[in-house]
Amino acid sequence: MEKLKTDVLIIGAGPGGYVAAIYAKKQGLDVVLVDKEWVGGTCLNVGCIPTKAFVHSTEMYHKLLNVDLGITFDKLNIDLKKIVERKNDIKDKLVSGIEFLLNKHGVTLLEGEAKFTDDHLVMVNGQTIESKDIIIATGSTPKRLPIDGKALMMTSRELLDNKELPESLTVIGGGIIGMEFAFIYANMGVKVNVVEFLPRILPGIDKELAIRLMPYAKKAGINITTNAKVVRVEESNNKKKVFFERKGKEVFVESDILLEAIGRAPLVNGLDLDKTTIHYDQRGGISVNDHMETNVKHVYAIGDVNNIMQLAHVASHQAFVAIDNILGKKSVFDKTNVPSVIFTSPTIATVGITEEMAKEKDLDVDVIKTPYSANGKALILNGDKGYIKLIRNKDTQKLVGAMILGKEAENLIATYTLAIQNGMEAKDVYETIFAHPTIQELVPESALGLDKLAIHYME
Repeated sequence: MEKLKTDVLIIGAGPGGYVAAIYAKKQGLDVVLVDKEWVGGTCLNVGCIPTKAFVHSTEMYHKLLNVDLGITFDKLNIDLKKIVERKNDIKDKLVSGIEFLLNKHGVTLLEGEAKFTDDHLVMVNGQTIESKDIIIATGSTPKRLPIDGKALMMTSRELLDNKELPESLTVIGGGIIGMEFAFIYANMGVKVNVVEFLPRILPGIDKELAIRLMPYAKKAGINITTNAKVVRVEESNNKKKVFFERKGKEVFVESDILLEAIGRAPLVNGLDLDKTTIHYDQRGGISVNDHMETNVKHVYAIGDVNNIMQLAHVASHQAFVAIDNILGKKSVFDKTNVPSVIFTSPTIATVGITEEMAKEKDLDVDVIKTPYSANGKALILNGDKGYIKLIRNKDTQKLVGAMILGKEAENLIATYTLAIQNGMEAKDVYETIFAHPTIQELVPESALGLDKLAIHYME
């Protein structure tokens, strides 16, 4: 085949790769985008979007079963097959939309596995591609435990296509993926066990938030065991048994199905990076600087594959950074104020630094906790049990962190992110008018609290 030449070759069509492709085309660059499996990557096909479709369906079912809104039902059933079908419909619409945009913008889309032959050339389907710049955006893959019986465990990808509602589920791993699925299935009335190796669930977030989520998990019927090292999995009488060591003893829990959710690893296998001088390792991913550039000057790596932060919106933002630097602009990626959302019940959202981080940095901070019970719309939505923790640097008076547990946390965090990213002070927030009645009114209320001026609750 004739050698294909382009300005930018992008390997991986997930939320990093396809965003980079469209952004680059809008800047006048010629682009070739390659993916071996699907447009949209893990996020759109078997990750963020499908999971949140499940979250919405199962939370709605749980609300209608348990919340008194003046509405009664003769019968209410859950149909997991229809939930899976709805999830697939949403996924297909989004993927086809991205394919349409790639086509309209003139991006050359190739289906196949990209393999490096050296620092400058990549082979796809037997064709050599020469590019001025290369962006690796291959994402990540589920981690697997090196134990006997692992074939009995599902990954999140497989569980998203499960159409038979079990009586019980055991989740190995109490991180973000594990806890989201735990609440999804608990909201459908399934008995759920969570087995976590570390001393607490959700180890990457503010400790207080993780602790405050525990009573909600217990009420939902989720049994959580921490400090537990899984050693093997067995099957007997159509039940899956998870054996783990805890406090010097070996015990087990059994359930109908098992989910292994111990995190994700950067996907570098198959790229033949050993034929290049690009620095990488199997666990830590591809090394990059804050311009998203590897040690090889014309090669960039964005998203999960560089393992800086495994979040879809981070991959998309790093796409802009990489393309800007290819264009000669000095753009950098700063992970300080990246928002994160965990779709448990209730939702958790965070941005900026936590109290623990402030102590580690020897920062003197003000902290205020604003209860959802101070907000009328929260009561209307039966969400008065939540709270917001807002953190301010005493020296600069700037807002530096926000943690939320409660209704619409995924939307509230955007306002705090904007405020923190732009160096706002508390008064900049509470001097802004927010509409009534909305949960958004908690944003200025929390800022007022930092200055001991809260109106609807006692600081």
